[in-house]
Amino acid sequence: MIDESCLSNALSTTLASTDFREVGLRYEGKVRDNYTHGRRRYVVVTDRISAFDRVLGTIPFKGQILNQLAAWWFRQTSTIVPNHMISVPDANVLECVECEPLPVEFVVRAYLTGSTSTSMWTHYEAGSRTFCGYRLRDGMRKNQRLDAPLLTPAVKAPKGEHDVSVSREELIAQSRITAADFDDAAAKAMKLFAAGQAMCANRGLILVDTKYEFGKTAEGEIVVIDEIHTPDSSRFWLANTYEERFAKGVEPESFDKDFVRRYFIELGYRGDGPVPPLPDDIRIGAAKKYIAAFEQITGEAFVPDTTPPDSRVHDNIVKAQGKQESGSP
Repeated sequence: MIDESCLSNALSTTLASTDFREVGLRYEGKVRDNYTHGRRRYVVVTDRISAFDRVLGTIPFKGQILNQLAAWWFRQTSTIVPNHMISVPDANVLECVECEPLPVEFVVRAYLTGSTSTSMWTHYEAGSRTFCGYRLRDGMRKNQRLDAPLLTPAVKAPKGEHDVSVSREELIAQSRITAADFDDAAAKAMKLFAAGQAMCANRGLILVDTKYEFGKTAEGEIVVIDEIHTPDSSRFWLANTYEERFAKGVEPESFDKDFVRRYFIELGYRGDGPVPPLPDDIRIGAAKKYIAAFEQITGEAFVPDTTPPDSRVHDNIVKAQGKQESGSP
């Protein structure tokens, strides 16, 4: 774990946004700023943190942690499911193959949990026993393991709005995606989740649930894009304390953005109205959670790049583009 003074110093230099329009066509997501340049996409992972489909603030080094962890997972799983990554030209940047994103998020859940309006537990607690076409049995408790992992697709909402969980049949009936594309991506999502669960188990973690995004290359191949098995896209619990805490009705120990999400829920905020300020102690606490997750998953120490991010990120994208255009490796 890096020194807390390093985290404190980074509070004032987080990468909140970028505007490098000269390097490509810009598209801003909740956390990532994307730049398309020919058949390449440069994905800049900022330090923004989002929950409830809202941007809540910034976390020191969060972008570097997510980017490097996603790259690690892409390398680990490339023989299982192809992905869009080409290289990592900067601590906050992935150079990727440009893809046409599928209009569906492929969410895989292995436990009955969650706290947002789209979570399976929220629906179950309200009395619903059907979720994305699956029938759930009565008598289950929050954070209980499901009989088998379930694929629960979601339609990605416009920025600032809530995603909507839907079934395969609804998506196809609405002509949002073809059956062939859905089934191809769904099979890949389940393979990735099984691999992720096994690898996390070896590190003392439970991969509780996650979301995958897929895109189609110019050649028509469906590949995983965006990120994979990070604390933003996934929920992780410590395996060695889960059973005892579940038996006591205590929330599992987590390594994900639930730390920040729970802070806002305690304030009574669930995504509606102005976002309350994110205090520095919560920002530092979240950074520690992200770093701990990185180190436990990868078995490697997280070493931050403390160079001021704006010019560094810009210059490294330009260098990567120069190598691409010159044909250099």
